[in-house]
Amino acid sequence: MVVRAALVAASQSDALATAAGATPMTKSVARRFVAGEGIADAVAAAASLASSGLHCTIEHLGAAATDAATAQRSATANLRLLEALDAADLIDRSELSIKLTDLGLALPDGEEVALAHATKVALAADSLGTLVTLDMEDYESVEPTLRIFRRLREVVPNTGIVLQSYLKRTEEDCREFADLGVRVRLVKGAYNESDDVAFQHPSEIDLSYVRCLKVLMAGSGIALIATHDPRLIEIASALAVKESKPRSSYEFQLLYGVRTQEAKRLATTGDKVRVYVPFGEDWYPYLVRRMAEKPANLALLLRALTGR
Repeated sequence: MVVRAALVAASQSDALATAAGATPMTKSVARRFVAGEGIADAVAAAASLASSGLHCTIEHLGAAATDAATAQRSATANLRLLEALDAADLIDRSELSIKLTDLGLALPDGEEVALAHATKVALAADSLGTLVTLDMEDYESVEPTLRIFRRLREVVPNTGIVLQSYLKRTEEDCREFADLGVRVRLVKGAYNESDDVAFQHPSEIDLSYVRCLKVLMAGSGIALIATHDPRLIEIASALAVKESKPRSSYEFQLLYGVRTQEAKRLATTGDKVRVYVPFGEDWYPYLVRRMAEKPANLALLLRALTGR
């Protein structure tokens, strides 16, 4: 847990982000987990995944908005991404994931600002026949994110939400949404939170994941099972059989650049598999959070930073 906390702290360091961005080998490591910095890179990744029978959800990695202009630029980037996916005939294989802090959540009147931008993006996606999922960030943003999500669903009902199993509140949140037809992406979580609000030991987080998964799979919504853990994938498959869930009512989601062959294997069984594809210039915090989720990946980053 000490290593994980240190990595999360490192993900928030502007100085380290600048240093990483200036190191070619660090960028080469990032390209394993990040599609690239531009929209064309994201579209190319989506096309490659589609050719392998996979779907994707794409997220623009922008900096948290500190002013209205930055929030507007993030919203515009998402709208342009939708246009590019439509032009490439990839809309039926692609969705969007968006972070509300990128859309202005931390600004004065941030909930209204973020809601306005998110609504515009979600409506544009809906008009093209695709979907948007609201990502979840640190604990302080959970309640504001859920308030915005509830309001956004009144306008675009098929909007999805991310819930994190390491938070002690998440099982109850799953119960709220399970019977409302909500698309819920269940992840473990990658932020450094206190033991007052979050489980700390990996086994506790896994057990919470299973409890939450049972709630979602018993409900009427769509469970988006976001994990690379083979034990949890096996449990999810067993629950789908137990609950007689049609394959249209759940899907597996994996990260770009992680267990690629497993994604393809799951797809060959008839399960729907979606790959989370991040892109953008602000890739450093995302990369380090991936290291925090699985510190074994840290060796890749350390070798890049030391030039070995």
